[in-house]
Amino acid sequence: MLYAILCYNSEDAVGSWSKEYHAQTMERLLTVHDKLAKQGRLGPVARLLPTTAATTLRKGREEMVIDGPFAETKEQLLGFYIVDCASLDSAIDVAKDLAKANPGTGSYEIRPVAEIHESHLPAEKKPAA
Repeated sequence: MLYAILCYNSEDAVGSWSKEYHAQTMERLLTVHDKLAKQGRLGPVARLLPTTAATTLRKGREEMVIDGPFAETKEQLLGFYIVDCASLDSAIDVAKDLAKANPGTGSYEIRPVAEIHESHLPAEKKPAA
């Protein structure tokens, strides 16, 4: 079963990290990535730009396009992982590994993936790893 692990944290908190702390955190996260990749369980991983770069399309009687996210929250969606796990418990274990690699506040939301579509972007248009 594929699970999406959605990464939430305060953009202000993450944005205040020193370059050194950011690099150390990314190194710890890459250790988790490498472990999952070697097991053939790591799918797409994406880090999103800040919500200041977001645009929201509100549905309803009339469509409305607004800058930024609509909901005011203390934590923002910063990125996500798609991971192949045998069970929810296994997906929770992956989220725990990510949490250990990236200590502090925030949360990981775990959701089963109903379907996934292969990317049709040409290689030169895909974000750099």
